[in-house]
Amino acid sequence: MAYDVERVRQSFPALKEGAAHFDGPGGSQVPRQVGHAIAGTITAAIANRGTVTAAERRADSVVNEARQAVADLLGATPDGVVFGRSMTQLTYDISRALAKQWSAGDEVVVTRLDHDANIRPWVRAAEVAGATVRWAPFDPATGELAVSDVTDLLSERTRVVAVTGASNILGTRPDVRAIADAAHAQGALVYVDGVHLTPHASVDVASLGADFFVCSPYKFLGPHLGTLAADPGLLDKLEPDKLLPQTDDVPERFELGTLPYELLAGTTAAIDFLADLVEGDGDRRSRLVASMAALEDYEAGLFAMLLDGLAALDGVTLHGSAVQRTPTALFSVAGRTPQEVYERLALAGVNAPGGNFYALEASRWLGLGDEGATRAGLAPYTDSSDIDRLVTAVADCRTV
Repeated sequence: MAYDVERVRQSFPALKEGAAHFDGPGGSQVPRQVGHAIAGTITAAIANRGTVTAAERRADSVVNEARQAVADLLGATPDGVVFGRSMTQLTYDISRALAKQWSAGDEVVVTRLDHDANIRPWVRAAEVAGATVRWAPFDPATGELAVSDVTDLLSERTRVVAVTGASNILGTRPDVRAIADAAHAQGALVYVDGVHLTPHASVDVASLGADFFVCSPYKFLGPHLGTLAADPGLLDKLEPDKLLPQTDDVPERFELGTLPYELLAGTTAAIDFLADLVEGDGDRRSRLVASMAALEDYEAGLFAMLLDGLAALDGVTLHGSAVQRTPTALFSVAGRTPQEVYERLALAGVNAPGGNFYALEASRWLGLGDEGATRAGLAPYTDSSDIDRLVTAVADCRTV
């Protein structure tokens, strides 16, 4: 079934404001179905989870449905789906829990390509445990993270390899499976930041070889929270900090306080929306795989248009040329700071922010310092007219 972007766009009230949105890597726009699910849940009778009252049962159902939805999205098991305030919070929590099992001389591998949320929690956990942090570089000319960049750092003392599924600043998609296989051969665990991968590709946690996979619903048309998927048996081996009355059951032992039921309902609605990006039959998992494959093909065509348009502009420098990447363009305009480009594009009704996007190590490794560059990312609602508007606005940025 062909991808019908006009049908998709009709579900996004935000688009009626008229801006061309290339800010999806920082947070996507939301379809009305998600808003309705959130509003319907927060205004209905609801209570802490339980089985006695209708309000309690409603809360329990919302949680269970959200776990199943995330499991369908990621090819995971619902009993291993954990919800948290954000991917960052979840990563800090897991890193602290894992570090309780480390000792001096153990090693953790992080990459220069990653968002800081998949770097700093591991650096801090290693400091507390007396472990050593080993840094994997990447090719600043292409933005590629070679498998050997990571595997050359592995040893029998490696405890965790933290690697991105797709760089949020460059879009680069490393060969996570090859990295995971090498890490597992050394007895290490693999923690994958899937925040920027999940909105653009069909994900199968087992196929990736990820022991932990984290992502953020607000990057794939949903509300602001984070979620983690792992094998329940692995989670059962960890002892997170928690309150005494809190259950020891997995995955609930990792969820601090009362869950935001309305946001979980919105997450389920967002995943249902993704499953129906193209018309199809079958269960939700099979429809998600088909829809995300169609989206990936559609975005690839648009992305080629975007890259060609920007490359044709004198004074515009594109950063990174990785073959395997999400539709994410990082570029600089001669004589303009990223903030200036951002502001001038905004005046033209084009939302494409500038900065390092919390991928601070990557920005520095690219030679862009803390200032970074301008980023344009595609989303399910992006169309060819948006591409034209962006390229035209960037061209105008070059003139005084």
